[in-house]
Amino acid sequence: MKGLSFLILSSGIVLTPALHAEQPPTYGPHLEGFSYPHPLKRHEFSSQRQPLFMGYMDIAPTDKANGRTLVLMHGKNFCAATWEETIKVLSEHGYRVIAPDQVGFCSSSKPEGYQFSFSQLAHNTRALLQSLDVEEVTLVGHSMGGMLASRFALNYPESVEQLVLVNPIGLEDWQAKGVPYASIDELYQSELKTDFDRIKGYQQKVYYDGDWKPEYERWVTMLAGMYAGEGKEIVAWNQAQTSEMVFTQPVIHEFDKLEVPTVLLIGGKDRTAPGANRAPKEVAERLGDYPELGRQAAAMIPNATLVPFPELGHSPQVESPDVFHEALLRGLDG
Repeated sequence: MKGLSFLILSSGIVLTPALHAEQPPTYGPHLEGFSYPHPLKRHEFSSQRQPLFMGYMDIAPTDKANGRTLVLMHGKNFCAATWEETIKVLSEHGYRVIAPDQVGFCSSSKPEGYQFSFSQLAHNTRALLQSLDVEEVTLVGHSMGGMLASRFALNYPESVEQLVLVNPIGLEDWQAKGVPYASIDELYQSELKTDFDRIKGYQQKVYYDGDWKPEYERWVTMLAGMYAGEGKEIVAWNQAQTSEMVFTQPVIHEFDKLEVPTVLLIGGKDRTAPGANRAPKEVAERLGDYPELGRQAAAMIPNATLVPFPELGHSPQVESPDVFHEALLRGLDG
């Protein structure tokens, strides 16, 4: 009979009907089972005495090539696949687009023991580009990817034509502002509790100012699927390690040393501030003020242009693609 949540057989056994269609999907530790918008390639290399690989997409222009290569750097709670619409727009405007997953994230290696640092990830990314014979790029970094793109530009300025930072985290030094340190072991225990509802709740509150749209669900499902899969422990461990990296390796203090033209695309309703949940209330309330943080960062960077999105949050490329891409293309044109 339709509508019954269970069936009771004459033997007394209770059978729960299959609900597979309603269950969120699970993915392997390297996002096995998730469909990327373009063919996923693999860059294999050795780092810290172990074999590793980076998954990446390399998309040729679909219109007349303009000779420029853009590298899209994902955030901590995102993957290269999240750039799907941005890749389409950029390739249609003549750009070659390379979108890697960093070691420890998404389709790339999940090493058990690895000293994560932004300099190491920048070095890995530069080696990937060298393997593709790419000498000069424009970096587009979102969220944590903004911290990585900044470090890349600081370490290898000769390889960077332009820097675009999309709601980068690290526009403030949380530890210096009074956020307590959390060990990797503590962070790991917290990461093990991660699931679809926790990811969605956090993103809805912090990223999108309480709003939610159905198109956001895919990216929550992408992340939650790795935490629900057979590789949950190593996924959680790498996430804990990289959370500690984000907290202890600020780049804001070196913004005045950036030599490349920089565009800051800042959603004003963003309130992202790693560690705010463990900070005293009076400290937490002062964190993540992106309108002010964007202005301060633009003043620090020698050749910076600030483009505010007052009504958007942490992920303008997901929340309002048309508005974001119009601003991005304008910024790329200088």
